[in-house]
Amino acid sequence: MTTARLPVTAKRPIIDVHHGVAVTDDYRWLEDGSDPEVAAWSAVQNAAARSYLDGLPSLDLLRERIRHLIGDAPRYLPTEYVEGRLFAIKFQPPLQQSLLVVIADPDDLSSERVVVDPNALDPTGTTAIDWFVPSLDGRLVAVSLSTGGSEDGTLHVFDVATGVETGDVIPRVQYGTAGGSVAWLEGSKALFYTRYPHPGERAAADLNFHQQVWRHELGRPVSEDRYSIGVEFPRIAEVHMTASVDGSQVLASVAHGDGGDHAFWLWSADGWRQLSTADENVVGGMFGPDGAIWLRSLAGAPNGRILRLPLDQPALAEAEIVLPEAGGSIDEWTVTDARLYVAYIEGGPSQLHAFDHAGRPVVTATTPPISTVRALVRMTGDEIMFGSVSYVTPEIFHRWDAGTGENRPTAIRMTSSADHSGVVVTREFATSRDGTRIPMSILRASDTQLDGRGPMLLYGYGGYGLSLVPRFNPALLAWLEQSGVYVAANIRGGGEYGDTWHRAGNLTRKQNVFDDFIACAEHLVSAGYATPDRLAIMGASNGGLLMGAVLTQRPELFRAVACDVGVLDGLRVELDDNGAFNVTEFGSTKDPAQFEALHAYSPFNRVRDGVDYPAVLLSSGANDPRVDPYHSRKMTARLQAASSSGRPVLLRTTDKAGHGMGSSLDETVSLLADQFAFLLEQLGVTVRPIDRA
Repeated sequence: MTTARLPVTAKRPIIDVHHGVAVTDDYRWLEDGSDPEVAAWSAVQNAAARSYLDGLPSLDLLRERIRHLIGDAPRYLPTEYVEGRLFAIKFQPPLQQSLLVVIADPDDLSSERVVVDPNALDPTGTTAIDWFVPSLDGRLVAVSLSTGGSEDGTLHVFDVATGVETGDVIPRVQYGTAGGSVAWLEGSKALFYTRYPHPGERAAADLNFHQQVWRHELGRPVSEDRYSIGVEFPRIAEVHMTASVDGSQVLASVAHGDGGDHAFWLWSADGWRQLSTADENVVGGMFGPDGAIWLRSLAGAPNGRILRLPLDQPALAEAEIVLPEAGGSIDEWTVTDARLYVAYIEGGPSQLHAFDHAGRPVVTATTPPISTVRALVRMTGDEIMFGSVSYVTPEIFHRWDAGTGENRPTAIRMTSSADHSGVVVTREFATSRDGTRIPMSILRASDTQLDGRGPMLLYGYGGYGLSLVPRFNPALLAWLEQSGVYVAANIRGGGEYGDTWHRAGNLTRKQNVFDDFIACAEHLVSAGYATPDRLAIMGASNGGLLMGAVLTQRPELFRAVACDVGVLDGLRVELDDNGAFNVTEFGSTKDPAQFEALHAYSPFNRVRDGVDYPAVLLSSGANDPRVDPYHSRKMTARLQAASSSGRPVLLRTTDKAGHGMGSSLDETVSLLADQFAFLLEQLGVTVRPIDRA
């Protein structure tokens, strides 16, 4: 394939000086997406990308195959059990967006009923559910809805029995990184909600961020809503609220940006009081059924420990250590009448354990090897529901009361015709530059040999303490069926080994993340599993930053790159509307040491003229509230000007999506098909039609 001829992008140098270091930016002019010249430039780039991608003979085959694999796999995500109703999000192809459903009996899906169907609300398929919170009595549900992947959420209240709106509509409760939250109050006649300042307020009071908490009385106009708290929070607060069972108290987690630091506040009839500061390292909390607040703390325990704080003495100094730090890291947890359930993660996979309220072990749940435990839902008494999923087994939700190690499967599960029974999963370790062992999961069909001849796709993320865990991905079969190998790298920056693993890959230590990923690639090559000309890499968001960093640091190691919604200009990101939230993870150019680290790896600033760069497909969504699309525009222009390899550098942009949250089924299929077709073509693979169910 040849790339359509593109005009040379104009260079208009601007020089910034940081701590005595002059940095030239030739493409600053591409940052303003509202500029007609930029829009025209983007249209030309997108047309060239579409011409190239649509000309690939494999694209239609892959798109059809991926649509079949994804479209044949309905799945659920239960979140809350309230008054005999299990509330869940249901992904139901061929519908474009997921539904909110209630299930009366988890063993009988005929008891399922749709409460909110965004597809009926918006036939274009661009309206999505951001999140929802049922009322304390389960009669009502507050739902944040946004359009076009914007994550700019408006709160709607629905009657659960009828699915009819009550008429309570509250704008700007949710946006981008900081998200949004609701807590129902006593009697379910009022609620607290997170409120973003409206544009006029932002301009008048410099409230660009300041996510506040306001109170709304159902049935009353929004204009009568009352401010409750917020100016006490950090300017980049990310607030999540949980109500006690009776709604008389509210626990608010207030994250300081995305770096992992939290403070906790408690509301009661006497108003708000602070329970912990960010320095005290409490990172999770919930109301227990025993009249106490239960907390997850990292103070002196980077893998986490569980504390119990009596509500009659809600002072952190009075908290009892129920569960000390263990070898694995606490990933998910919940408390029932007499049990404490904890899912420990270690390197990626996780296991579920039950303890009594004194922290004594009771039993361990039986789950598949190399699998993930997730979505713990407190039912009644000591019963919980949890999901169990692996790379080769679709997710099944179990009911468990910790009486034994056996779990009772329910009817709530993913059903998929994607047959992964012939997929082999192995775990190996690479050694990073500083000697740290980095785990990887390697997936392949049983008849695919690890001999370096097949196409290999290495995937990574490495940030924000988010772990890359085993998941059943039906669409991945479209890669494995082409004699492909897929590798998930559990690099630092994530939470696979607790807070220490995260902190070893953020701020001035971010280079460790890139070293880890490069070490994984080198291990695959040295072991004979891959060759550089058959090795592709993929990542999104923070994983897009990873892609940009490693392709500029080790261009000879990879043949092709798929970089989606990536953070690519590390020196400018903190100036974006959402970029300030990332300062606690990436650092700031205002700090000399952090600037030095950012300048050293910032992908846009590291591109060098005359280098044989790999083929690169960059993709972005015009409505992205988390990473401004200009990052992909500027990186595209810079790579196109600099690369001497003759390999394509393409920019795919859609105006129907944002950062990926809320993307329609069609957009999800289209993006993945484009990425797979591009990578396989660059790796020299002739895609075979698959005549399978």
